Amino acid sequence: MIPKFNAIVLSIAMIFIFFNSAFSQDEDAKSEKTINRRYAFFNLRGSNAIDAAVGSLMVEGDSPKSEFALYFRIGYKRHLTSHLNINFTFNKYDVVIKEDYNEGFMSFDLNLEFLFSPSTKFTPFIYAGAGYNASNYFVSTTYKAQGGIGFEFMVVEGVGLKLLGEYNYMLTDEIDGIIEGNTYDVLLRMGLGLNIYFGGNKKKEALRRKMKTVINSNLIIPYN
Repeated sequence: MIPKFNAIVLSIAMIFIFFNSAFSQDEDAKSEKTINRRYAFFNLRGSNAIDAAVGSLMVEGDSPKSEFALYFRIGYKRHLTSHLNINFTFNKYDVVIKEDYNEGFMSFDLNLEFLFSPSTKFTPFIYAGAGYNASNYFVSTTYKAQGGIGFEFMVVEGVGLKLLGEYNYMLTDEIDGIIEGNTYDVLLRMGLGLNIYFGGNKKKEALRRKMKTVINSNLIIPYN
């Protein structure tokens, strides 16, 4: 009876050891993939970025004669994770209504941005946030909400070329100089720009050391 009991206990122990070993190997594999992806991110990009873009803008308001006008933006991004960053941008633009209206504006926008594939050269991204809009010399001001989508391609390490489109919902009906409708004005922006990344070298080096540790821990030593 006792030998049979011992055999059962031994079998259970061996099963436990097998599953524990398989689980540990799976966790190690996941950890290694995560480290590799994080390292690839810092190898291409960085913890911070200068954001600059130029493009065109059009207002959807109360006049059918709205025209495209030039706008530019400059800003700063701080990555909270590889996928997620918080960014602040200053935007300068004109609203043009053919033959009737031409007024300069600026906005200060705060966004959260999500990169779908931050460890690769090419990644789509989306962002959303809130902003403060003002005419020249702050004669009139208002708040707004905005969201956008785009694509980024790393042309060289640390420099990404991006194309973006942005929807701005203004909490006013006065952007186009006409107050007639029952809805607020909307601004549509399209731009081409650059992200210039910097920082993150210490994190990159720490990840490189972890990669070596993981590789060394997974070495198989043959027996003679």
